Amino acid sequence: MAKAPLDLTTGPIGRNLLLFALPILAGNIAQSLNGSVNAIWVGRFLGEAALTATANANNIMFFLIGSVFGIGMAATILIGQAMGAKDTAQARRVMGTSATFFIGLSAVIAVAGWWLSRPLLAAMGTPAASLPLAEAYLRVIFLAMPTLYAFAFLSSALRGVGDSRTPFRFLLVSVLLDIVFNPLLIFGLGPFPELGIAGAAWATLIAQTLSLIGLLWYMRNKRHVLWLGRKDMALFKVNLEILKALVIKGVPMGLQMVLISLSMIMMMSMVNHYGTDTAAAYGASLQLWTYVQMPAMAIGAACSSMAAQNVGAQRWDRVRGTARSGVLFNFALTGLLILPLILLDRYTLALFLPSGSEALDVARHLNHIAIWSFLFFGVSFVISGVVRSTGAVIPPLLILAASLWGVRVPFAELMQDRLGADAVWWSFPVSSLCAMLLSLAYYRWGGWRKARMLPSHREEVAASPAEVPAQPPSPVADHDPDPVGGR
Repeated sequence: MAKAPLDLTTGPIGRNLLLFALPILAGNIAQSLNGSVNAIWVGRFLGEAALTATANANNIMFFLIGSVFGIGMAATILIGQAMGAKDTAQARRVMGTSATFFIGLSAVIAVAGWWLSRPLLAAMGTPAASLPLAEAYLRVIFLAMPTLYAFAFLSSALRGVGDSRTPFRFLLVSVLLDIVFNPLLIFGLGPFPELGIAGAAWATLIAQTLSLIGLLWYMRNKRHVLWLGRKDMALFKVNLEILKALVIKGVPMGLQMVLISLSMIMMMSMVNHYGTDTAAAYGASLQLWTYVQMPAMAIGAACSSMAAQNVGAQRWDRVRGTARSGVLFNFALTGLLILPLILLDRYTLALFLPSGSEALDVARHLNHIAIWSFLFFGVSFVISGVVRSTGAVIPPLLILAASLWGVRVPFAELMQDRLGADAVWWSFPVSSLCAMLLSLAYYRWGGWRKARMLPSHREEVAASPAEVPAQPPSPVADHDPDPVGGR
């Protein structure tokens, strides 16, 4: 039998949250490094046209993966709530319906994408020299969509039962295989065919498929609580109530990714007006910010899983403790990254800029202004992760929309007459501070505790802390006044 899933409703909150978040963080870093290694192979050895081709094709791939991010999170929360309530039958029902949904959707995308690759790339304005290369790459990526979606879904499901280590282990296997297969298939080394740019996509497909098979074998061999075998085929029949929750709750969470992407495109268009040096400086800073925001994203995802289990168990004291620990860990881990990036920014930013570039001083200037915003961003991400664990997904979306499109973009646009390019840089901390304050206000006074993922779970999930029977105190001082405003 498999080792019992981690019960996030007991034990030290801070310790369990950190141990749960670290594999998620390590996985995010591994994926980013994998992308950088692949870009080096393609850019250095196949040329700028090939690198442009993969950049355009990857934009489509990231959009498709990001579009189901919210649905995967909804599955995580549903499974987490069920496990917290000790209702493994419900967790398995969610698993079956979600698996059918993801498999069906990915199959449709794979078939449609094979035929629509060129029109999609042409609509994006892919340069003519890169279009054939991008099409060859993207077609194979579309073939990989079923395994990419399946792996992402299984990772979300496992985190719902309290297991973030197993998805990380198999993600690491996938990354290492991808790195190994890239040069073999691009250049045709040894017995492998020379596939050029398509080889990079085939490397992703093969690596992801082998890792997925390994993960499925592991779950079957360990008789994992979420493993559905031949005798469980009835669970793959779509439960309309669960499917409705996945879509209605998942889409708003996915829209948050869309809003962030669109705002970054808008900011980039503003920066471009200030010339190549400023645009290059901003681009170099973005490379650093990719890593700076990773701790907050990992902690936020961990908070969703931990809070969901405790919502299911009606342990509201531990839900508050999860928020409190998440905020503290955000400041500690994000701060530990920001400090050296400020002190050593002349060297870190120079990694992405040509030697002697005038853009370096611009990059250092804007980095000193904007990088602190990720401390505020992290608090918002953590609080959003906690409140959506009950099913409250619309308010975090509205808060994000208000901070990005009601504050950041207008501030950057309207203040340029006074501040020039500095208006763009200052818009980051100003909007992030607003998002943090709104998130904390909603956490303290909002109705998120009464939200629910499924109508049938109204009473269990909607119970307020005052209605929950007294519980023994956890090892963390859960009954102390909540510094982030929980009641």
